[in-house]
Amino acid sequence: MSVIDGVNLAAIDLNLLVALDALLHEGHVGAAARAVGLSQPAMSHALRRLRELLADPLLVRSVGGMRRTARGEALRAPVRAALRGVAGVLAPPRFDPATSTRCFRVMLSDYPCVLLASTLLARLAGEAPGVSVELIPWDRDATRCLERLREVDAALTCAPGRFPNLRQQRLYRDRDALVARAGHPLRPRLDDAASVLAASHVAVVEYEHERDPVDTWLSSIGRGRALAASVPQYLLALQLVARGDCLAVVPERLARQHAGALGLEVLPVPLDVGHFDEFMLHDEHCHDDPGSVWLRRTLAAICASFAPLAALAPSAPPQADDGPASGRKRRPALARSHARRA
Repeated sequence: MSVIDGVNLAAIDLNLLVALDALLHEGHVGAAARAVGLSQPAMSHALRRLRELLADPLLVRSVGGMRRTARGEALRAPVRAALRGVAGVLAPPRFDPATSTRCFRVMLSDYPCVLLASTLLARLAGEAPGVSVELIPWDRDATRCLERLREVDAALTCAPGRFPNLRQQRLYRDRDALVARAGHPLRPRLDDAASVLAASHVAVVEYEHERDPVDTWLSSIGRGRALAASVPQYLLALQLVARGDCLAVVPERLARQHAGALGLEVLPVPLDVGHFDEFMLHDEHCHDDPGSVWLRRTLAAICASFAPLAALAPSAPPQADDGPASGRKRRPALARSHARRA
């Protein structure tokens, strides 16, 4: 839109507004020229153009020097305000967490949400009390996932290879662990794969999955486990394990985070489950946004504070690392591929 309120803005040189501001505030052609770094003839030329454009002399000779006309006096404040507005539009964006009231959006599954949310909220309360965060689950529908990835400030997944066009940052490493309540009657046999698979398990089927990926992996190697229940959340699974004789296979960091409060024992899975890496993704649209940069740095700092994985006794010789592209050692790591259908 080049015409606003009958004025053709495309025909106006922004430099004329800068000259007008200097002329109206200095009240002298020479002083105005020095203020903006122009020669006096150039400023005189600008004044002639402004007089033609505004149909007003703006500055006239009077006793003791130049004097602003009534129109010139009336223009002082709005011209300065207009230039400040232009400067605000052109200035690089800033983000001050201490004063911001922005709401950030992060897409993640139940597992990293439970693992990180409380620490993230504590950080926000201390560093950015006016900031809020909307935690959005992954979706089973691939199209909706891609649409949301273009809208959120960050997304967490252990399947970064599904999104090659997004920027990626590795956050931390985890692996699956077996959890049982303290004093479980099968405790002496929980280092035996057959005994573990024959015991009753609670499976976790997050919203974006149709089946617990642990069971998907077991089927791929010709194994299976006895399922007593399937639940949509890890905390619910841990609570059921704590209050009965069921077992569960969950990410170890999550298990250790809640083991003390729930009276759980965290054990190695008697199968070679390898490990998996959690990544943070973000779209190009928010790469340089100061607020999004701050949020990503905050999440990365939280994950960098994680202690190394505990030294659980391995149930099988460790496998060679497949490398950073896959971020996992064996197919068991696909058990935590939150967005593998996206």
